[in-house]
Amino acid sequence: MKEYNRLIETQINKWLFKEKALIIIGARQVGKTTLLTSIRNKLGNTLWLNADENITRTRLTNPSIEALKGIIGNYEVVIIDEIQRIENAGLLLKLLVDNFKEVQFLATGSSALEISDTVFEPMTGRYFLFHLYPFSLAELYPTKSPFELEQELPFHLVYGCYPELSLKKNMAEMLLSNLTQQYLYKDVLVWKNIRKPELLDKLLKLLAYQMGSEVSIHELSNQLNVKSDTVENYIDLLEKSFVIYRLKAYNTNQRKEVSKMSKVLFWDNGVRNAIIEDFNDLSVRTDQGVLFENFIISERMKMNAWLDPSTKSFFWRNYNKNEVDYVELGKKGLSGYEIKWNTRKKFKVSRAFTNLYPNASTSVITPHNFADFTALKNDQ
Repeated sequence: MKEYNRLIETQINKWLFKEKALIIIGARQVGKTTLLTSIRNKLGNTLWLNADENITRTRLTNPSIEALKGIIGNYEVVIIDEIQRIENAGLLLKLLVDNFKEVQFLATGSSALEISDTVFEPMTGRYFLFHLYPFSLAELYPTKSPFELEQELPFHLVYGCYPELSLKKNMAEMLLSNLTQQYLYKDVLVWKNIRKPELLDKLLKLLAYQMGSEVSIHELSNQLNVKSDTVENYIDLLEKSFVIYRLKAYNTNQRKEVSKMSKVLFWDNGVRNAIIEDFNDLSVRTDQGVLFENFIISERMKMNAWLDPSTKSFFWRNYNKNEVDYVELGKKGLSGYEIKWNTRKKFKVSRAFTNLYPNASTSVITPHNFADFTALKNDQ
C-alpha cells in the first residue's frame, strides 16, 4: 500500500526528547495511528500502549510509580494511543513526564472535548499539542504541478481528503457513508451522552446546507425548536470533535463592521456531502462555489498549521453587506482573499475592505492559482 508523508511529522520531530509529552489530536480515521507507527519505526525501542484495550486501561488507571516502572521498563519512547479512554489520563501523563524525564511520551486523542476535560489541565507546561487533519493536497500529491493539482480538484471537492478514501477512490462514497455513521455520529453522541441524536442529525444537516454562510444561533434554535443554549452547546461539541469549525468576523471598527457573527465550515468536504447524502458529480452541482471556498480555506488553514500556527483566520463583512471570503492576520500583516470557482469572470476584493485597510494585501483565488495558496513550496 502506498505510504504518504504527513507534513506535521517534521514539526513533531523538532520537539522530541525535550522533557515534554507530545499530544496529537484529530478526528477518527485521519491517520493518527499511522503517523505514530511511522515515528515509531524511525525511533526504535518504543513501547506501544493501546488504550482501546481493557487490560491497558486497567493497568494505567491510577498506577504507582513502581507499577509504571514495570510497564515502561527500558523503553526510550512510549506511545499511548487514544489516551482519553484512560481514567485520569492527565494525571497519568503528569506522573510519567515528571518521573521519567529520559523517556519521550507521545499520546493521541480523538476528541478535543474529552482531552481538554481529562488531560490538558493537569498537564500545564508539560506538553506540546499537534492537530492532525485529513490529508492536504500537498501531502497527497507532493510532486504534481499546479496544473495537475487542478485536475484533482473535482474529486476532492466532492469526496474530501480522508486517508482511506484517498487510497480507494473507487469506494469513496461507501467509505464516507460508513465514516459518518460509524465514527462521527457514534463518538459525538457517546462523548456527552446526548439523549436526542435526531436533534444532532438535524443540526448537522442545517449546518451542512448553510456551509460557508453566516450562522445565526437564534435562527437555528427556531428551526429546531430548542433553546439557543442547546444549539450553541451542540455546535461547540461538533467543533471540538473536529467535524466543523467557526470562522469569526474580523473587525477593528464595530460601528461599520460585523463583529458577532461566525461562518461555519467543515474540515472535510466529503463529510459534509455525506451528511446531506449528495455525491453528485461536480459538473451538475449548484454548490460548486461553496464547495471550493470550504475546501480552499480548510487547505490554507492546514498549511498555516505547519508553517505559522500563530496565523489567525477570519472572514469580513460590513453592515452594507460588502464582504471578503477569507481574511488572515499573520506575521506579514493583514491579507484579504476572494475565493471564486468561476474562472471566466473577473473578481476583485471589495473596495470597502481595501479602503478601510489600505495596507492589507489582497488576492483572488481560483482553480487556476489555488496551488500556490494552499501547497507548500519547495523552499518551505
